[in-house]
Amino acid sequence: MHPGGADIILRHAGKDVDEIFSSIHSPTVLKMLRPDQCVGMINVKELPSRQGDIEEQARIKRAREAIPPVAAMVNLYDFEEIAKKVLSNTAWAYYSSAAEDEASHANNLNSFKRYWFRPRVMRAVADIDMKTSILGVDTALPIFVSPAALAGLGHPEGEVNITRGAGKAGIIQGISSNASRTIEDIAAARIDGQALFFQLYINKDRKESERIIRQIDDLGFKGIMLTVDAPVLGKRERDIRNRPPVSDDETPGGKRGVSANLDSFFEINLQWADVAWLKGITSLPIVIKGIQTVEDVELAIEHGADAVYLSCHGGRQLDYAPAAMDVLWELRQRRPECFAKAEIYIDGGVRRGSDVVKALALGAKAVGLGRPFLYANGTYGERGVKRAIEILEEEIATTMRLVGARSLSELVPDMVQRDDVAFVALRDRQ
Repeated sequence: MHPGGADIILRHAGKDVDEIFSSIHSPTVLKMLRPDQCVGMINVKELPSRQGDIEEQARIKRAREAIPPVAAMVNLYDFEEIAKKVLSNTAWAYYSSAAEDEASHANNLNSFKRYWFRPRVMRAVADIDMKTSILGVDTALPIFVSPAALAGLGHPEGEVNITRGAGKAGIIQGISSNASRTIEDIAAARIDGQALFFQLYINKDRKESERIIRQIDDLGFKGIMLTVDAPVLGKRERDIRNRPPVSDDETPGGKRGVSANLDSFFEINLQWADVAWLKGITSLPIVIKGIQTVEDVELAIEHGADAVYLSCHGGRQLDYAPAAMDVLWELRQRRPECFAKAEIYIDGGVRRGSDVVKALALGAKAVGLGRPFLYANGTYGERGVKRAIEILEEEIATTMRLVGARSLSELVPDMVQRDDVAFVALRDRQ
């Protein structure tokens, strides 16, 4: 039985699925099959034509021939605009999709506009230092690659491109449990000393989780990002609509799209006591990812989290969940002592170096980005990843100089204020 269910088999029966398969699975996955599981050879030339695929491939070819040089990318939004044109419909629908009305996704993007700087002037800012560490691992910039599934939908090399780009820039990459490439492939792409963190969804079969943890430990991963905001997957309608049903009998309950079965192994009854279980089987530091309230920050610290990762999963899970930037602000106002008890990270809606600086000033140790790296990889591959990091580095440096901070330690809460009136005026003008 295919792990995605019978519908996937029936939908593609008698058709050439090489391109679809390769965009989701590592080239090494077929080596896992036993010889007796190969039931025969297929003559691809005899398969029926997939006219829709041919037309889409022609569209993508034309778009890629017209793509500007990567040096023309001025900001992260530019990658997204190019991605709309050059990605397959499947890739675009999956990467851009968010839950239901996509309110949380939009709010993530808008949340940083609610926070304005209080810059300090007359400071010598010719030399600035953007280096920091994440759980003791040095990083050249206070940003990291958030774990995001299926980078192979955008580029055949998938996560490997992102690993190479992140390694050359000296930043940390979080690896998704649902990566297109195997963790062995990704680990092999590292440069000397490069750090990777693994995103863990605890499996209903705990022995499988234990096996994966032993594997990443053996491969030298530096930490675990335990993801806790996805007992089930949110309803991602763009992704669902991209895979319309072929009959009334298909997909009871409406589970369709690339993401339809990503949660098939998730432990739906995950509880705080499971943190102790996890800490009992690994010595790797534990980051609890998907915290969305101040109360749960306190519980995460109480249960032994080494770091707390504020995130609403890019707006892909619960629609109308709060933006991480707003939770960070609330944490600073209500429980500032938490910043001394655990490292705090955020992601969600980060598109500018100034967004990063605002979060750092409020106490975040580092800031993650997910979709921008998927778009950068999907448009230009490794070159795109490197250019995206360069853009962020340039913008962080400029913003630090303009707010009067020569090092990350000089970014303090007094440099940021919340201004909802200014945000409303800005929103109405747009």
